[in-house]
Amino acid sequence: MMIKALSERGVYQKDIAEQLGVHPKTVSRALQRDKAPVREAQRRESKLDAYKPQVDRLLREGVWNAVVILREIQAAGYTGKYTVLRQYIAPKRALRAGRQTVRFETEAGRQLQSDWGEVTTEIAGEERKVFFIVNELAYSRRFHFWCSDSQDAEHTYEGMIRSFEYFGGVTHEVLVDNQKAAVLEHRGGQVRFNERFIDLAGHYGFVPRACRPYRARTKGKDERMVGYIKHHFFVRYRSFESVIHLNQVAEAWLREEADLRMQGTVKEVVAARFVREMPALKPLPHRRYDTSYREVRHVGWDGYIDVGGNRYSVPGELAGQRVVVRIGLDEDLRVYADEVLVAHHTLRSQREGWVTVAAHHAQLWRETLQVERRPLQVYEEVATWS
Repeated sequence: MMIKALSERGVYQKDIAEQLGVHPKTVSRALQRDKAPVREAQRRESKLDAYKPQVDRLLREGVWNAVVILREIQAAGYTGKYTVLRQYIAPKRALRAGRQTVRFETEAGRQLQSDWGEVTTEIAGEERKVFFIVNELAYSRRFHFWCSDSQDAEHTYEGMIRSFEYFGGVTHEVLVDNQKAAVLEHRGGQVRFNERFIDLAGHYGFVPRACRPYRARTKGKDERMVGYIKHHFFVRYRSFESVIHLNQVAEAWLREEADLRMQGTVKEVVAARFVREMPALKPLPHRRYDTSYREVRHVGWDGYIDVGGNRYSVPGELAGQRVVVRIGLDEDLRVYADEVLVAHHTLRSQREGWVTVAAHHAQLWRETLQVERRPLQVYEEVATWS
């Protein structure tokens, strides 16, 4: 104001500068600006600045879980706070494509929701497709998942059983999608379930439920967990020694992280909410359900059966008969005749050769090695005639 007032009275800029004790250029800039200078606040550097390109890259790849992103940048050297990262991500969430789902709450111990997902990850140094079954308790949101190389009926039942064992109990009902392992068809509002799935339900004491066709989002809670596992667990952990190792890492992650998370909908720690649900679960049965593959085989006259391109011995007295073969998911092979276990093997590849238990064919060998005994007179008669 003083510079402007003196200038309007005709005082030269040089004299104004001398009178006010400033540089002449300061006077010139003030007159050009025609207002008081605005002092810009000095921006403080953030520990996150160097890692923002990495954060942006993860967001573009569809990774929106702040905990996962935090661990990724911590591995790269970030030492800042979680809140700084969340404040940076928050304005960008509007760009994330999403779908709204109405969620229905159920009482404790009422329902378990089951679904399959798939992902490509590194197993033993090679990129492989892995299937994982996710089973979530609808009340507490506690979930369990198990990975395998197949999503057929036997692996579906095995995954459910492992989840029941992880939770320490069974819900009153299980809601599934329409995979053939559980549901064969919908007709006239009625559901025809797979007979073996009904057998599993009877063994564990739950009521099977199925989503309406084309309405898989009825299982909204569980479908969200499929995405959560993909964008959280399989982003944090990207390589495994084997599928067994993968499941070991998964179970540790479930206990150390997933069970301890604050659930966004119910605003409560999952583990704490599960404590209230646990008493409502039914107890596990005393005998575990057998999820083995069941097949019928014809025993050859040499006392062997064909399984998976290789041959396995069974007791010789069963030659020519039919037997029931049960193949466990752990490659355990059991052979039954009239529901009695008669042979037990571990599956082997064809190049490893036939699998033989000597005791199985002892009687066959004794019969084979028997030599007909003839009196010496027979040979003397032959010699005389010749």
